[in-house]
Amino acid sequence: MTWDVHRLPRAEGKTFLVTGGNAGIGYFVAEQLATTGAAVVVAGRSTSKGEAATASIRSRVPGALVRHVPLDLADPASIEKSVDALDVETLDAVVLNAGVMLDDPPRRETAAGHELMFATNHLGHFALTARLAPLLHAAPAARVVTTGSFAARSERLDLDDLQSTRDYQPKRTYGRSKLAQTLFGLELDRRLRAAHSTTLSVVCHPGGALDALTPSRAPLHVRTTAQRLRGLPLGLLVQGKEAGAWPAVRAVLDPAVRGGRLIGPGVFGLRGRPRFEPVREHFADTGTARRLWTASVALTGTDPDPAAGAG
Repeated sequence: MTWDVHRLPRAEGKTFLVTGGNAGIGYFVAEQLATTGAAVVVAGRSTSKGEAATASIRSRVPGALVRHVPLDLADPASIEKSVDALDVETLDAVVLNAGVMLDDPPRRETAAGHELMFATNHLGHFALTARLAPLLHAAPAARVVTTGSFAARSERLDLDDLQSTRDYQPKRTYGRSKLAQTLFGLELDRRLRAAHSTTLSVVCHPGGALDALTPSRAPLHVRTTAQRLRGLPLGLLVQGKEAGAWPAVRAVLDPAVRGGRLIGPGVFGLRGRPRFEPVREHFADTGTARRLWTASVALTGTDPDPAAGAG
């Protein structure tokens, strides 16, 4: 059956968590999931932006069950507090969407001494998944949806320099952090299958998603007429962030989804309705994924592997 992005299945009684749901693609993931009747939790660093996002969703989705919890993925203490603030017994899906992308040097570190993009995009989500494990495993068929990026396709991990202490290049470091997320999402599913878990892990990516092609959601995002006109030619190649949310939403809701799959836009992986994609060879590198996992456990002190127990 063809997946219809405009006719989503109902999901009353379910609870979904979206990291970075207060802006960009994450906002549209949360907005679209809210239309299903599910309870949606928007997690992000800024309380004011989180409240603005939830207010926007309520204004567009009558009766939306949506709320915000503070979450700073670069701060282990914040991750633990955020999980406690969920105050739920089960969690049906988490969309690991939040991310930091720096354009210029200098290299920045978290309070724990980790490079900021790798710490936020990968390590934070790794630790969050471990903390959420009891809630996910308590649901009958939960899903962990990891947001990768087109930028990960051309990168390779340097396992001897995961923190980019040598020859720091922001775009490369960002791409490697998204590759780490992709490797994590696929390795997580292998471990879930080995443990005979009913939880699935799926990876998605938004393709090319630009602000200029994104519908306005004041005050979060306002697209002027001039921006809309300038963006029209780009619409032949890429899309806005509303459409960029479609792969993640399908990964959460589609009953045909199986663990270990990759979902992206259908037109050259850049735009269009979401479809299943082949998993590229370096994404499926189990040796690198296992070494990354071991390093991530050491760096975070948590382990999402069901065989290891809750983080």
